[in-house]
Amino acid sequence: MIYQEKAIQKENLEKFLHTLDSDEGVRIDNESDHVFINKASKRYCINVSVDNKDEFIYKNSADEVMGFLKNYLKQTTKIVTY
Repeated sequence: MIYQEKAIQKENLEKFLHTLDSDEGVRIDNESDHVFINKASKRYCINVSVDNKDEFIYKNSADEVMGFLKNYLKQTTKIVTY
């Protein structure tokens, strides 16, 4: 199976999170850290990877995810859906 990545704007991130399917994901790239977001049946899984160390955080709604991501969304952030 081939998947395609698509860049999205920060302004569209919350809307995309609301409609995220279980076979889709979001990657947020910064210079020193990466954040991966997936959605299981009832909650979101956020994988924060800094210096090859992973931390998993779980949130129940897109609003909670957006609140958590405030520290990771910077001017130079690249957001990609896959």
